[in-house]
Amino acid sequence: MDYMHRPLPPFVGPEKDMLLGFLDFQRETAIWKLQGVSEEQARKRLGPSSLTLIGIVNHLGFAERAWFRSALTGEDLSATPTPDDAELYWTVPVDVSIDDVIAGYREEIARSNAIIAAHDLDTIAVRPRRNRPPMTLRWIMLHMIEEVARHCGHMDLIRESIDGQTGA
Repeated sequence: MDYMHRPLPPFVGPEKDMLLGFLDFQRETAIWKLQGVSEEQARKRLGPSSLTLIGIVNHLGFAERAWFRSALTGEDLSATPTPDDAELYWTVPVDVSIDDVIAGYREEIARSNAIIAAHDLDTIAVRPRRNRPPMTLRWIMLHMIEEVARHCGHMDLIRESIDGQTGA
């Protein structure tokens, strides 16, 4: 069953399945908000913010890498842009299309989901980010649900200003 082409999270089941269900629902919501706009509209800014639809989805791909691949498993991603590299992190070059960004995000989601499947919720991250105390996969999944949902709210406002589309 789906809600507007997005998989509904399970209503019952193991904790990990429920967390992943909510995370996947938010991920698909972000992708849905980017689909159906032109390349120009995807790069439209609302007010003084540098946020754009395509930039947010690009950012979410970086967040997947940072939290699951780097923080949880310890993969060296030192060559990957960070939030300090604002031009690379939030701005998508014009030769990178909406489809490219969505495909890249889906690739990161698949990698993250494989990592999630291979670890217990109580697994401690190998490399906590930003000098934070030790954290578990459970904490990272909850954080990512919050992160993606917050940015979906930003995308709602931007998308409504572009073409009036609203919806959860």
